[in-house]
Amino acid sequence: MITKQDKNQVRKKRHARVRSKISGTAERPRLNVFRSNKNIYAQLIDDVAGVTIVSASSQENGFEGAGSNVEAASKIGETIAKRAAEKNVTAVVFDRGGYLYHGRVKALAEAARENGLEF
Repeated sequence: MITKQDKNQVRKKRHARVRSKISGTAERPRLNVFRSNKNIYAQLIDDVAGVTIVSASSQENGFEGAGSNVEAASKIGETIAKRAAEKNVTAVVFDRGGYLYHGRVKALAEAARENGLEF
């Protein structure tokens, strides 16, 4: 009998492979993206100190609309860029979390770029 591979396990394996090559610093933190079926999350992480600098998600109280579409992802990208600017962060390393650079992940990245983050 052939068993089907778990998509999330494959994604986690891909993410671990990418994470072995990239990491964030205080000057250039890692912009990590996680998407679930219902929401999308982004955070800037300083891997050297092991702390999250800023974060944004579609589950926050002030967020309006559905959290699972491209429009929501672009709002989160805009929000994370504005919060990063408040902390004087302009350059980041993009970590797509093992997801394809397409759809919601792409929308978040492009919105973050348009609002001042460089990667």
